[in-house]
Amino acid sequence: MLNQDSYRHYACFHRTPDAPGPEKKRKEKSHEDFLHMNTCERWLMSENMRHRCLLLAVCGWAVFMLLFVSKFITLTLRDKEEYGSKPQILDKTVTKYVKIKPQEQTLHTDDQPSQSTLNEVDLHWDAVHAERLNLLKNVCRNASLKNLTHSPITKFVLDRIFVCDKHKILFCQTPKVGNTQWKKVLIVLNGEFKSIEDIPELLIHNHEKNGLPRLSSYSKSEITKRLNTYFKFFIVRDPFERLISAFKDKFLKNPRFEPWYRYNIAPAIIQKYRRNRTETKGLQFDDFIRYLGDPNHKWLDVKIGESIIHWATYVELCAPCEIKYNVIGHHETLEKDAPYILKKAGMSNLVSYPPIPPGITAYNKTKVEQYFSGISKRDIKRLDARFQGDFKLFGYDDPEFLLN
Repeated sequence: MLNQDSYRHYACFHRTPDAPGPEKKRKEKSHEDFLHMNTCERWLMSENMRHRCLLLAVCGWAVFMLLFVSKFITLTLRDKEEYGSKPQILDKTVTKYVKIKPQEQTLHTDDQPSQSTLNEVDLHWDAVHAERLNLLKNVCRNASLKNLTHSPITKFVLDRIFVCDKHKILFCQTPKVGNTQWKKVLIVLNGEFKSIEDIPELLIHNHEKNGLPRLSSYSKSEITKRLNTYFKFFIVRDPFERLISAFKDKFLKNPRFEPWYRYNIAPAIIQKYRRNRTETKGLQFDDFIRYLGDPNHKWLDVKIGESIIHWATYVELCAPCEIKYNVIGHHETLEKDAPYILKKAGMSNLVSYPPIPPGITAYNKTKVEQYFSGISKRDIKRLDARFQGDFKLFGYDDPEFLLN
């Protein structure tokens, strides 16, 4: 038995030859054949359309699955600098602190304990942070460095500061120093989500929906009130190592799939700062450094827009000489700074910073030497001049080893 489609196919391609007959029969037969051909052609066209639709649907599904798998692989292979398992909300009677093994410590002092209890860490770390704040205050008073250390509290700065009203905390965002984990902690503390597991990955950096308001969204009087009364902190890192991390993240790996870095920002930098015009590769580190070290770089910053937060100076981002911060953590000592900040903010019995893989936060001098090995001394000096305020304010040594 033939189904309808099979019958149509058979009828179109297996018609018997016309039998001889009178002229009238031949004319009627020709008319019948004409109608039959039209019917067949229409059926064949519909069959072709159906096959094409099915083929397009299969191809579309294959492309979708390919994009999904590539995104999964990208997230799985994310740069280890985006470290940290999910922070855990703790029972009020239990507090989990990260202890630093002796070989992982980065602060070189003779009396630093190898396995510190909480009280011992506090006694020592209070002095460390007091010294940091005292250095900041003294450098801010240095009139010769004023152009490099002072920044007005503009909307740009207020946009960088996230607010946790529930626990009266202000956190200034300094990209490429582990800020994602702090955002997760604050989002949960703000009460928008009951646990870190409830926060969708894509929502963390969606500042319109993650329940973490910016200080710029408040009225002037409310801004002043929070700046004067809330606990305020931010994290810093060796300026040159941070720039390497930003370059790798945005122009080499791009784990969050932000194509505008490669297809909009990189070409703008290449057009202005590439010396070898015959070079056809994508943005190179020396192009990036020449752009950052150019005293007249701001015209391009305006063209690029907010993306410059990933390599703006700490002075530009957080105005540390104008805002009196309670704690300034260092990425190199984050194993101790994270629990210290939570304790000072009164949150150590509610949440813990996620465990940090060994060696992730330590300053990597070898990596800095490798990246800057092909950069001219002139370009290094210009870059150092731009970030001099960051080096001085937070106690980082000038990278003299790159110039000698």
